[in-house]
Amino acid sequence: MSDPLIFEKNGPVVTLTINRPESRNPLGAPEDAENFSAAAARINADRGVRCVILTGAGKAFSAGGNVKAMREGGDGFGGPGVHIRERYRNGIHRIVKSVWGIEVPVIAAVNGPAIGLGNDVACLADTRIAADSAIFGATFLKIGLVPGDGGAWLLPRIIGMARASELLYTGDTIDAATAKDWGLVSEVVPAAELMDRARAVAARICNQAPDVLRMTKQLLRQGMLTSFDTIMEMSASMQALAHHTDDHKEALDAFFEKRSPDYKGS
Repeated sequence: MSDPLIFEKNGPVVTLTINRPESRNPLGAPEDAENFSAAAARINADRGVRCVILTGAGKAFSAGGNVKAMREGGDGFGGPGVHIRERYRNGIHRIVKSVWGIEVPVIAAVNGPAIGLGNDVACLADTRIAADSAIFGATFLKIGLVPGDGGAWLLPRIIGMARASELLYTGDTIDAATAKDWGLVSEVVPAAELMDRARAVAARICNQAPDVLRMTKQLLRQGMLTSFDTIMEMSASMQALAHHTDDHKEALDAFFEKRSPDYKGS
C-alpha cells in the first residue's frame, strides 16, 4: 500500500505530497492525523530544513474531506455528535494544527482542485503558487456543513472578509486567475512548470539564515494573533538573539566583501 503522505528531503527542502491520486487526495482518514503530525515534528526537529513544499499527487491538490465516508458514516463520521466532535479534534484538526505548526516557511504548490479541507490546508501555507489548472473552493455549505477546519479564521485574513464571505456563503469555486486577483495565490504558472517554480522559490528562501528565518515566520504568525505592542516586544527580543548569531556576523562580512553568505545555522 502506498504512503498517503510522501516525505522527501532534498537538501534543505522537504516536499510533502498528499498521495491518494485515484480519489483526488481526500484527507481525514484515521492515519492522516498521525502522518501529518509526525512529518511536522520531523521537520521542526531538523535544523537543516529551511523550507517545505506541500503538494498533491496526480491532478488534484486535495478534494477535501471524504464525502463518501461522510455519507456512509465511516472514517469517524458516524455515531453521536459529541463523538464526531472529538474525532474532529483528534483527527482533521490535528492535520490542520500540524501544518500550521511547521516552523519553516511552507509553499503550497497547488496543482489542481483544492476544495473544502483541501483549500484550508493550502491556506495554512505561508504562500501559494497555483498551476493554471488549479481550482479553489470553500464548499462546506454545499454539503450542509460549516467551515469546520479553520477556514473561517484563515480565509478572511488572506483575502478579506467580503471575498471570504462570498466564497463560503455561495459555495462557488474560483479558478487560478481569480485566486491570484483575490490574493489567495501569489502567482499562477503552467501546470508543467509548477514544481520547478515552487523549488525555485524554495531555493531563494533557503538562501536566508535558518534561525532568523524561523524567527521571522514566528513573528509573522504571532502578528496575526496579538497586538502591535506585543509584536514590538517580541521583535526586540528576537532581534537581540539574532545579533548574537554567527550567521549575522557572516551576513555582515559577506555584505562588505561583496559575496554570497555561507550560513551554518548558528
